[in-house]
Amino acid sequence: MESTTRTIAARKHIALVAHDHCKQSLLDWVETNKAPLSEHVLYATGTTGNLMQLKTDLPVNSMLSGPMGGDQQVGTLISEGKIDMMIFFWDPLNAVPHDPDVKALLRLVTVWNILVATDRSTADFLISSPLFHQEVAIVIPDYQRYLAERLPS
Repeated sequence: MESTTRTIAARKHIALVAHDHCKQSLLDWVETNKAPLSEHVLYATGTTGNLMQLKTDLPVNSMLSGPMGGDQQVGTLISEGKIDMMIFFWDPLNAVPHDPDVKALLRLVTVWNILVATDRSTADFLISSPLFHQEVAIVIPDYQRYLAERLPS
């Protein structure tokens, strides 16, 4: 597939997701990084987003709970170019009933070249990067060209 670029604005749209065993770690990370995160638009799956709002007072666009379709809602936003970065503290040692949704979400961040951190160390690197507060161009699949080549004119 051909590629094109998409510009990520200085004010990022960030998805925050955490499995049950990792929610407290993500909440701690968000609390530690509350100031820089407050400059961006935040999205989260249901329980995580609601806990985040209660504990940090940051505005969060909450989706459904992950197993109830929230992971898929975040995936839709990624596919639509509405998410620029995802912080996903997942638990690789415990299977969850919605593992296929998790795998699909991780596949989408790769397909659409979205910045992703799956642990605190990587999240710390992303948020401390000078690019975190800058406009950045990323390479993405050229879906319009893909369609144009496959549809009759």
